[in-house]
Amino acid sequence: MITGVHALIYSPDAEKARAFFRDVLGLRHVDAGEGWLIFALPPAELGVHPEEGDEKGRHELFLMCDDVHKTVDELKAKGVEFTRPISDQGWGLLTTLRMPGGRELGLYQPRHQTAI
Repeated sequence: MITGVHALIYSPDAEKARAFFRDVLGLRHVDAGEGWLIFALPPAELGVHPEEGDEKGRHELFLMCDDVHKTVDELKAKGVEFTRPISDQGWGLLTTLRMPGGRELGLYQPRHQTAI
């Protein structure tokens, strides 16, 4: 039986990315040894979409929130840079933030019924 999901984010500056998840996003964590932090995630859901065009083998990770405008304001106050304005996708309000190391991470407020 499946008991959980272990997701990975690769970063050119893993140390700063770990600090971001720990200090800015405030995620609980354990040290798996030698500073390798493993973060507890909020409840999650998984969507399976058909591949289109150049999406073969692509996976995405989005953080979810109840109020994207409020969350963006709170994260901007902590120095987080947003790389795309909030856009209405129909199924939710979506934006993208920059993690340390330059990678982007989606943030959205769902409008659809969630599984969590």
